[in-house]
Amino acid sequence: MIKGFDHIGLWVADQDRALAFYTDKLGYRLHTDADMGGARWLTVMHPDQPDLQVILARPGPPMLSEEDGEMILKLLAKGSLGAGVMRCDDIHATYRELSDNGVEFLQPPTERPYGVEALFRDSEGNWYSLVQR
Repeated sequence: MIKGFDHIGLWVADQDRALAFYTDKLGYRLHTDADMGGARWLTVMHPDQPDLQVILARPGPPMLSEEDGEMILKLLAKGSLGAGVMRCDDIHATYRELSDNGVEFLQPPTERPYGVEALFRDSEGNWYSLVQR
């Protein structure tokens, strides 16, 4: 029986820049940084969710062809890839904290049928919904 996700992957153009964003601005912690013989295995985890690692992967070989990797990098640069939804208990305080940390929001906290939502992009162009239920 599947128990849930252990790792999830995010495409990033620059692994060092992404690592700095997730650790310095969002409060994630470095979990693994390893040379896999041609690819860098880089994962972060949130201290409140230690059983889930987020892979910060540059698209390209060995997982993808160079051509496919370049296509994904173009989509990242355009800001066309949505990476997911992050939750918080107090969206207004989290919005202020992240804004003070330099996170650029696309939308301030806004009432929605499912709660209050704000939208932001990471350093690589992935966009996120931040939600307080």
